[in-house]
Amino acid sequence: MAEEIKGIFIHHVYFWLADPSDKKNKEALIAGLKRLSSVKTILRFSIGVPADTSREVIDSSYSISWILIFKDAADQDSYQTDPIHLNFVAECKHLWKKVQVYDTVDA
Repeated sequence: MAEEIKGIFIHHVYFWLADPSDKKNKEALIAGLKRLSSVKTILRFSIGVPADTSREVIDSSYSISWILIFKDAADQDSYQTDPIHLNFVAECKHLWKKVQVYDTVDA
């Protein structure tokens, strides 16, 4: 049986690139996310791209996903105002046309 993870805050961000066919823009966003991972309140992170799966319930229209795990909501709040995060947005916002965020806590 799988282990249930409790007591964390998950911040899942989906990015749609402004020009999905531009490989350099994709690489620039990934590089920016890797720099962003240095924010001290981030416990773990994952950068992903859509998997090669096809079912009616799957939305693979995004370009890059960014999953962050924080100890709690306060650490996620701190991340939002961290200068590293603010700098990432300023430097990389031209790369995307849409961002969608899903935050989750224990049920």
